[in-house]
Amino acid sequence: MTISDTTKAPVQLSCDIEQIHNLWDTLADSDTSRVDETRTLLLEGLCKLVGAKSAALVGLVRMSSSCPSDALNGWRLRLAHHLYPTPELLEAARIQRRLVEEGRYDATVIANLRGAGVFRANRLCDLVPSEWFEGDYYRDWYLNLDRLDCVWVCVPVNEQVEIGYGIYRTCAQQPFTECERDTLAFALRGLRWLHRQQMLNYGLQLATDPLTDLEQRILALLLGGRADKQIAAELQQSPYTTQEYVARLLRKYGAPNRASLIALWLGKAS
Repeated sequence: MTISDTTKAPVQLSCDIEQIHNLWDTLADSDTSRVDETRTLLLEGLCKLVGAKSAALVGLVRMSSSCPSDALNGWRLRLAHHLYPTPELLEAARIQRRLVEEGRYDATVIANLRGAGVFRANRLCDLVPSEWFEGDYYRDWYLNLDRLDCVWVCVPVNEQVEIGYGIYRTCAQQPFTECERDTLAFALRGLRWLHRQQMLNYGLQLATDPLTDLEQRILALLLGGRADKQIAAELQQSPYTTQEYVARLLRKYGAPNRASLIALWLGKAS
């Protein structure tokens, strides 16, 4: 499901549109220097719009699209924030990171990223077939955490950065309707300024400064394990110029060093 027209509401909202306007006004009036509080206001507000019980925010960066064997097409998780973290939830997140490091991606993740580059909102049932709900992943990572259903709204910040919002229903509730999905999409569609602010708050300067063609080539060589001198020789530039580009790439990905940048590509960076 994709909403591409920001000037029109969905055909039907599950709440009064004034509730969405009030949320927008609250966020616009919040102290922009207190980004954490604004994020909490947003996640709590989204939950209230559709009667959900919890929410999460994730940030993704696309590091490379030149590896055909990569199921995630170059996208990597850069950050994750839970509205109401519990020890059980944090432990589950830790295990999930380990599974990702091993290259074990769930079908919902792959299906969601397949639509990268466009604004989109999906319930679980929009992403996977009905038999998925009988599988181990749904049992372990949803039902066992008291999560019945989720709406994922994914917002491209630019061609190399996306921010995603997951809004969850508990097992005591009903699954999300199409109308509720569309309501969340409409509420988030008009907040581009806030999505950029959230990503910048985490040090992802890439949100306002995407990679140039030369930076993409240098990044690909870096991820391939090339040393600065080798990169300089291949691109016919001075080692000093190469070092400047490498430093710029580290800043854009919020990575303190080359090892951290490679760890992010390998799925090991939290």
